[in-house]
Amino acid sequence: MSGESSTRGAQSKRRGTVDKSVTTKILIPSGALGLGYDRDALMRGIALKPDLIAIDGGSTDSGPHYLGTGTSKYSRSSIKSEWRELMQARAMANVPLVIGTAGTCGADDAVDWLMEITKEIATETDQDVTVAVLKSGQPADRVINALDQGRITPLEPVIDIDHNLLQNCTNIVALAGAEQIQAALNTGADIVIAGRATDTATIAALPLARGCHAGGAWHGAKIGECGALATTNPSSGTIMITFDADGFTVEPMGQNALATPYTVSAHMLYENSNPLQLYEPGGHLDVTGAIYTALDDRRVRVTGSTWVPSHTYSVKLEGARCGGFQCVSLALIREARYVQNIETWTKAVEQNCRKKAQECIEGDFTLELRIIGLNATLGAQDVNAQIGTEVGVLGIVTAPSEMVAKEVAKMLNPYLLHMPLTDDEDMPTFAFPFSPNEMNRGEIYEFCLNHVMELNDPMQAFSLTIEQVRA
Repeated sequence: MSGESSTRGAQSKRRGTVDKSVTTKILIPSGALGLGYDRDALMRGIALKPDLIAIDGGSTDSGPHYLGTGTSKYSRSSIKSEWRELMQARAMANVPLVIGTAGTCGADDAVDWLMEITKEIATETDQDVTVAVLKSGQPADRVINALDQGRITPLEPVIDIDHNLLQNCTNIVALAGAEQIQAALNTGADIVIAGRATDTATIAALPLARGCHAGGAWHGAKIGECGALATTNPSSGTIMITFDADGFTVEPMGQNALATPYTVSAHMLYENSNPLQLYEPGGHLDVTGAIYTALDDRRVRVTGSTWVPSHTYSVKLEGARCGGFQCVSLALIREARYVQNIETWTKAVEQNCRKKAQECIEGDFTLELRIIGLNATLGAQDVNAQIGTEVGVLGIVTAPSEMVAKEVAKMLNPYLLHMPLTDDEDMPTFAFPFSPNEMNRGEIYEFCLNHVMELNDPMQAFSLTIEQVRA
């Protein structure tokens, strides 16, 4: 199907009709906006006349700060540069451009941030576009009411929640599924900017709406969620997924990228606790019977996936709240005797500093020392850790107030710099990489929701508005 006819199909929905053309091509430029992609690969994809361009805008991979603050982890300039190119590619193909989880976290403020960038680009490139804005933010009162009505169910690992916790969240979002993205596409918008959404929803929405195979739509969306990650050249970024009545076909757009049955099937392991199932709003995907067939050395055909509808419709909730204030310090240690006895030394540093701080400061705090170059990532779980020529000792102080966190970090300073291994030896001097050594991280955040919320209607917890953006 040409890009022109695809756009007519989307616009015709304003008159209450649906384009039921089954074969649907979705072009995914990369795994996330801001990661970069092969520009030539993108143009090859555009030449194949996709029906929609879909890209993810974020994830929880980088921790709770971004949801807590409603901000993006990527630089504004890099986002604007790539979004400009995708808006121009959309104009060339004359098809919808859809982004989910805008601004890394998908909070309402992050959606507004990308909308602002979109308006700037439209003015600078002389584009008139219609933008559908789908927001996923949840007022605390809405979630509290759902909790009281028994419509909130915890996932593993279970986190206990109550009214107070929900009211203390700085941001709560619900993950949109295909139904919410379809509602946005049904407006006939040129661009859809969605808040928090499942990684697959932006890809699966149009094939499902057109009557493509449901199992294939969700499975293909899972394979395509990270762009070319399911190929032999992940850095090329761009991939085309073609959906039809029986399944889907994967074709990388990078010149040196190949899709094989191994690379495609292996992606079901990515960020998924069960490689045979994937849960989404409204049901789950089962790939137990999936068949992966190499059409040639570049393309893979997949059939046999199954979509299992659920009896109720629910969406996953994510929330973040303040976890206190933090101040960190770093010392570099190369003296061989100290390196070899670093765990004994750091334990003594921690004990001495904690004792002094408890005597001098009123207020709770936690003090942690991580040994970089030994087991800073896994701690005691790293049973095969080996020491090297030098180590870094990272001090992390967390407290309910910024003042207490900084005070304890300042007390830690002389211990990290000068504390001897034993009482009867000269005082050493280690290296601080900068001055002052204390780095104030300010307010920190923690994830505090891992639940699903049952809805009576898929749009019940989401808002959809249309904006006409003029050059």
